[in-house]
Amino acid sequence: MELIDGKATAAEIKAEIKAEVEQMVSQGKRRPHLAAILVGHDGGSETYVKNKVLACEACGFQSTLLRFEDDITEEFLLEQVGKLNEDPSVDGFIVQLPLPKHISEQKVIEAIDYRKDVDGFHPINVGRMAIGLPCYISATPKGILELLRRYQIPTSGRRCVILGRSNIVGKPMAQLMMQKQYGDSTVIVCHSHSKTLKEECRQADIIIAAIGQPGFVTADMVKPGATIIDVGTTRVPDATRKSGFRLSGDVDFQHVAPLCDYITPVPGGVGPMTICMLMSNTLAAARKEYYD
Repeated sequence: MELIDGKATAAEIKAEIKAEVEQMVSQGKRRPHLAAILVGHDGGSETYVKNKVLACEACGFQSTLLRFEDDITEEFLLEQVGKLNEDPSVDGFIVQLPLPKHISEQKVIEAIDYRKDVDGFHPINVGRMAIGLPCYISATPKGILELLRRYQIPTSGRRCVILGRSNIVGKPMAQLMMQKQYGDSTVIVCHSHSKTLKEECRQADIIIAAIGQPGFVTADMVKPGATIIDVGTTRVPDATRKSGFRLSGDVDFQHVAPLCDYITPVPGGVGPMTICMLMSNTLAAARKEYYD
């Protein structure tokens, strides 16, 4: 069994990005600029945005954080999105989700200029991704592809089961794993209502678990020699920790890991790659790799 070290891989990629940025600056170009909008004080969102700011520093980017209270109106938030769309100094930006219930997340996502949508959530980027055109690919699926590539894990022709059908992970992951230039795999998508879920998993060469249920993937669902990518990050109570909780993945790591050829840990697997790929998308935005 080999552990897929997302933390170390992300550090390598950020160092590569920083070197490219310094070369850009030495050629008289400006540093890539990533902006983020944070609404309210959700604990998870606070942590994610803080880590994104730190990643910008590590990559040599300029970063801007716009904070607003959770009682702002949808109209006001859309105005702020409009300002970032029009700001020529901002290469890409994100609106941290979730948003307060009185604000339509979909309306906000669609208001973002797709050319600055480094989260890859805008319907234009999602559509281009689905048919294999150049675009910003959402960060978590892109990070998983990069881990598979850097660890030289075979995917072509392999049977890949994806657990979960979210717009952020499950659906784009399925699209990418079936495309020839990415996974070139035989893809099966399972979810909470799939009647043959365990049987499908037992035949899988690769399982990508993004179902949001701690310890959902058990040893009896995994065939020997499989590759397991665990996207789950759920806080579960743990009285032995100072924080009172620990992060748990969707995989019963202790019992599943001995069966695998490759497996990602939680934390330290997919998570660090997600923020790292946001940096990669921002660099692409600064270079106008996908859109003029």
